[in-house]
Amino acid sequence: MSEERMSDRKEESMAIGLEEAPEAERTTSSKTVAPKVVSPEIAPRNPKKRRGDSVFAGFAQGAGIIIILLLGAVAFFLVSQSYPAFVASKETIQTEIGFSKGMSFWQFAGAALFGTVLSAVIALVVAVPFSIAIALFISHYAPRKFASGLGYVIDLLAAIPSVVFGLWGMKTLEPIIRPIFTWISDILTPALQWWVDSVPGMGYMAEHFEWWPLTPQLVQFVPPARNILMGGLVLAIMILPIITSLCREVFLQTPRLQEEAALGLGATRWEMIKMTVLPIGRSGIVSASMLGLGRALGETMALLMVLSAGLKVNFFIMSPGQHSTIASQIALNWPEAQAGLERQFLVGLGLLLFVLTFVVNFIARRIIARYAEFSGANG
Repeated sequence: MSEERMSDRKEESMAIGLEEAPEAERTTSSKTVAPKVVSPEIAPRNPKKRRGDSVFAGFAQGAGIIIILLLGAVAFFLVSQSYPAFVASKETIQTEIGFSKGMSFWQFAGAALFGTVLSAVIALVVAVPFSIAIALFISHYAPRKFASGLGYVIDLLAAIPSVVFGLWGMKTLEPIIRPIFTWISDILTPALQWWVDSVPGMGYMAEHFEWWPLTPQLVQFVPPARNILMGGLVLAIMILPIITSLCREVFLQTPRLQEEAALGLGATRWEMIKMTVLPIGRSGIVSASMLGLGRALGETMALLMVLSAGLKVNFFIMSPGQHSTIASQIALNWPEAQAGLERQFLVGLGLLLFVLTFVVNFIARRIIARYAEFSGANG
């Protein structure tokens, strides 16, 4: 009986082993056998798409090269045509150029360059604060319907020709601004006279240096109002739409979450603008200002119609017959200039204006890069 029981147990154990073996094999195989990695099929390249990309890249590169070649051609033309005026003596220029007013080329160009920069700076000082204020009003204060209509009107102002601004400034703005200039002159001229008489050294500077600005002649108004301050105001009105439109678009790009976070922390609307909108839009404000400055530097017809031209280097901004600009001098004298040294003289003035705009753009790019690096957008 014992042998039969032992044989039965052996058979049972063998049967159990046979039943458990497949499960163990499955467990072992699932642990050891790695799943097959099916490599994705490489999508076939579209030859048409690749051809389009290469054509567009070539077109973009060609356009960039054409721009560089055009600038180089303009620079070569200006240098080659104006070189004789640069090397001509003062006596030659006085003899052959009737509009030089007894000046050498560099004296004439320096006076015109001074007037150009002065009028553009006046325009920028007047236009930038108003442009920022109008842009903030449109983007953060005005109702939506009114803001859209006002923005459309401002965009239309940028399309008005400069000759229209010149006519309007000469016929309409000049009679309006004349009593304002008189009032400013009556208030500030005695104050500057006291400054010159009382502060040591100021009288000497005002007497011996015509370019010294802190003199009573700075705000001494002489009618009519065809002076460099009037020209700067007309330029400010001309560049106001450009700066306002760009600033408005920059202010509208401020992240909404940052504005809501500032308001949620208890800031007023102005504090929110001061903490979020203006820091983030700083580089855009500088870009818009530099674009307006470029427009003001090259303006011709408006200043030609508004200014009573002169070629002096001083800061008598409210007296007529003191200043002029490079562009207005070229437009004024080119029709009557004879072929030869006279036109070469004017082309030389154009070369200086060309260089001036490049210098201004270079400085603007550096300022924009600096403000963009340290702006609130990077915080």
